[in-house]
Amino acid sequence: MNVIFLGPPGSGKGTMAVRVGKEMNLAHISTGDMLRAEMKAGSELGKLAKSYIDKGALVPDQVIIDMMGQRMKADDAKGGVLLDGFPRTVAQAEALDGIAKIDAVVNLEVDVQVIVDRVLARRVCPDCGAVYSTKNHNGETCDQCGSALITRADDNEETVRERFRVYEEQTAPLIEFYSKRGLVANVDGTMPIEEEAAYIVEVLKKV
Repeated sequence: MNVIFLGPPGSGKGTMAVRVGKEMNLAHISTGDMLRAEMKAGSELGKLAKSYIDKGALVPDQVIIDMMGQRMKADDAKGGVLLDGFPRTVAQAEALDGIAKIDAVVNLEVDVQVIVDRVLARRVCPDCGAVYSTKNHNGETCDQCGSALITRADDNEETVRERFRVYEEQTAPLIEFYSKRGLVANVDGTMPIEEEAAYIVEVLKKV
């Protein structure tokens, strides 16, 4: 089974994808993680992506699509994947059709103000990448590796609202694109984490 997670930045796609992936034995593929891995490995695609990122430019669709094609050939992806952060545009979705058959799309619905509140409370570990919220954590040190947590420079209200606007403009059209295929399941992204993950698993089991 191949599943896409849609939702504005800060809606919890990564959190849900990790939990649901473990429960259903599906590989979680985050485009951000994938880009970092390719660049760290020094692959040709990684070097190409880095050349754009270093200039502050967006990585072109074709580079991302080529990376996705390679990633989905990996052994852990053969049993199915959860795509987090891809596709971002209808053009990417059309290209994805040539790589894999999509069985379901989980659309996390969250209001922009909820996302602003979440992001302002977010703290991240610069060493292992763990993410915390000051709403349920002291926000000072990482539970996994003990490093001091930080607030990302782009975790501010102005940036969050701009990300949301870009999402509405560029990525939200994917909801209609996949709805026409009968693949979209809308999910309340403000449910408690465990409850939301369990709900998504039940939805996907019926696909």
